[in-house]
Amino acid sequence: MKILHIIPSITLLGGGSNVAAINIVKALRIASIDAEIVTTNDNFGTVLDVPVNRWIEYDQGLPVLFFSKIYTGIKFISEYTLALDYHNWLWNNIENYDLVHIHSFFSYLCTLGAIIARLKKVKYIISPHGQLDSWVINQKKIKKMVYYTLLEQQNLENASAIYCTTNQEAQDVKNFGIKSPTFILPLGVTPLVDLPDAKINIRTIYHIASNIPIVLFMSRFHPKKHMELLLYAAHNLAKRHNFHLILAGSGNPEYEQYIFNLVLSLNLNEVTTFSGFVHGENKTLLLQGADIFVLPSYGENFAITVAEAMAYGLPVIVTPEVQISPEIEANKTGIVVSGKLEAWVQAIEKLLISEELRTEMGENGRLLARTKYDWDVIAKELSIIYQDIIDNKPLASL
Repeated sequence: MKILHIIPSITLLGGGSNVAAINIVKALRIASIDAEIVTTNDNFGTVLDVPVNRWIEYDQGLPVLFFSKIYTGIKFISEYTLALDYHNWLWNNIENYDLVHIHSFFSYLCTLGAIIARLKKVKYIISPHGQLDSWVINQKKIKKMVYYTLLEQQNLENASAIYCTTNQEAQDVKNFGIKSPTFILPLGVTPLVDLPDAKINIRTIYHIASNIPIVLFMSRFHPKKHMELLLYAAHNLAKRHNFHLILAGSGNPEYEQYIFNLVLSLNLNEVTTFSGFVHGENKTLLLQGADIFVLPSYGENFAITVAEAMAYGLPVIVTPEVQISPEIEANKTGIVVSGKLEAWVQAIEKLLISEELRTEMGENGRLLARTKYDWDVIAKELSIIYQDIIDNKPLASL
């Protein structure tokens, strides 16, 4: 079978949904599925240094066709990820594929991809990647609901299936009134890279004493992540506990500066390090070298970095709005706690004072990641679902 994946952007700066889409395609190709990516050269305000309008091998041999994103002074148009050459190419080529897998919506590539698939009678599925989460929908809600009514409603309702990564996302689909069949498959974790001296090296690089626990936040810097809650909790804890907070990620420069200023105003600069955006070995070093992983998000679909942290044996602390939180609770891989300051102070403190509990939860996390977040297994299951859709076998809605 031949599958086309449509993704607005695959820059790693875009966070988990971009990483997820790339890793899905990688896993499918390892499973001998002919999967290709069409996207733009968007790089969050700049452009990727890649050829456009022709197929290239990208990121370990992935077949990717990049189109030029149009940048204008109008914020809405730039956010929409316009790429005009894409329209003609897709119209002329979409029928060469057995199925189209569209990642996200509220974007030119995704919206147009579904419309053309419908017009050409090519089957397609949609991965919301958290776009139907209540917190996300409530941001710029009026604009989104107008867009949804005019364009996306028909796309979602006519999809062959909606690919959800958690039970809560499937419920979000239902709550939004979408009646298309849904199926649930988690995302996976890429094979681990062992850095035997990670705990020593991370402390050498960031000038942290060997006896100081490291609390790691690793995500896009965005208001949704509720970083303020983490910083106020750290301010409270710093009065009676030794620890070092590493904030790994990047985002809008104005928001980054706001977080930096908040760290200063809370007198946390001596116990806080901004590592910037990390990937590859630098990311692995942080995940292997830290002691606790935290994500106090207002809303999160699968949260790949949480799954990665568990795979590396880190106990995690998350809010209930992180949609894999039920698995964290059920498997005792961390602490799920409401987005209240005192609750977060207590949760972090509980892990700071007990190395034994950190180790126990960390080992539980390793086991969960090995058994549930294996890309090889996920790719095989997804390929079966693809084939069922292509063969017109019905998928029962959940």
